[in-house]
Amino acid sequence: MPTRIAVDAMGGDHAPDVVVEGVAEAVKAKAGEIVVLLTGPEERLNPLVEKLDEDAKRFITVVHAPDVIGMDESPSIAIKTKQRSSIHVGMGLCKAGQADAFVSAGNTGAVMAGALFILGRVPGVSRPSVVGYFPTVLGTALLLDAGTNVGCKPEHLVQFARMGAVYAERVLGAKNPSVGLLNVGEEPGKGDDLAKEAYELLKSAENLNFIGNIEGRDIMEHAADVVVCDGFVGNILLKYGESVASVLPRLIGAEMQRLEMTETEQMAVGKALRGVKARFDYKEFGGAPLLGVDGTVFIGHGSSNGYAIKNLTLAADKMVRRSVSQTIASVMEA
Repeated sequence: MPTRIAVDAMGGDHAPDVVVEGVAEAVKAKAGEIVVLLTGPEERLNPLVEKLDEDAKRFITVVHAPDVIGMDESPSIAIKTKQRSSIHVGMGLCKAGQADAFVSAGNTGAVMAGALFILGRVPGVSRPSVVGYFPTVLGTALLLDAGTNVGCKPEHLVQFARMGAVYAERVLGAKNPSVGLLNVGEEPGKGDDLAKEAYELLKSAENLNFIGNIEGRDIMEHAADVVVCDGFVGNILLKYGESVASVLPRLIGAEMQRLEMTETEQMAVGKALRGVKARFDYKEFGGAPLLGVDGTVFIGHGSSNGYAIKNLTLAADKMVRRSVSQTIASVMEA
C-alpha cells in the first residue's frame, strides 16, 4: 500500500515551484509506493502539476488550501486564524487518517504549533523534539534537542533520549543505540544542575543504553548514536556544524592557493572535499523529524530546493514504513 504524504506546497522561500518539482522526483523515485497530497491554492498548483509528465502526475493530487502562512507570521495566531492554510489543511488530512505523514519547508513555528494543536502529543511526551544530524567518522549521530525546547527540565532530556534511540534504531539501523549526555566533562557530577540531574535520571532509566557524559569534541568521533542536550545548546551546536560545511572549503581553497598547488592537484582535493561537504548538507537529509507528536511530521529548511524537497518526502516515507511514531508511542507508554 502506498504511503500517503501531505506536502505543504506553499512552504519555503521558493514555493510552490520547487515543491512541485521535488515531489514529482520523489514519486518517480518510488513509483507506486508514494502518493502526494499537495496542499495549497489550486489556482497556483494545478498549472504546475499539469506540466509534469504522466509518471509523476498520476501520483499527485492537489488539495485546495487557499490561505498561506508567511515565514514571518506569528505561529500560534496563524494556526488558529488561518484554518484553511496549506499547513492546517495538511495536518488535518493526517488527523482524519487521509494522510500518513505531513512535510513542510515553511514557517517552522507554525508547523510545530499545528502539530501540537491538531495532532497532539504522544502520551508520555511533554516536549516534542526536532532532531539534528551530525556526520561522524562512523556515520551519523542524532542531536536532540536541536532548538525546539530552549528551557528544559531533566525529565525532558530523558524523553529526548528515548525518542532519539527509537529513531536511531528504526531509521539509521543502529543496534541498541548508545545515548550520551552532552556536558563540559566526561566525569559524573560535571555540569550545571540540569546536566547533573539529567545524568542521574538517564543512568537509572530502564531499557536505555546510556553511556554517560560526552564532550563536544567527542560527537564527530561517534562517541554516541544519540546526543542529548537542551535546545539552547543544541541549536548553537547545530548552527556551528552548518557553518563548517560553508567555511571549510574556503579555508582549504585559500591554503591550496598559498601552497601554489597545480590545477590537477586542486581538482583532486576539491573532489574529496565535496564528498565530505555533502555529509553536512541539509539537502541530503531533506529535513528533520518532529518526534513526540501523534503522527509523522517532517520540517524542511526554508531555502530548500527541489532536491531537498525530494529527500524530505522520501525521509517521511521511510519514517512511516519503519513505524517510528508508533514505536515511540509504545516506548513512552511503557
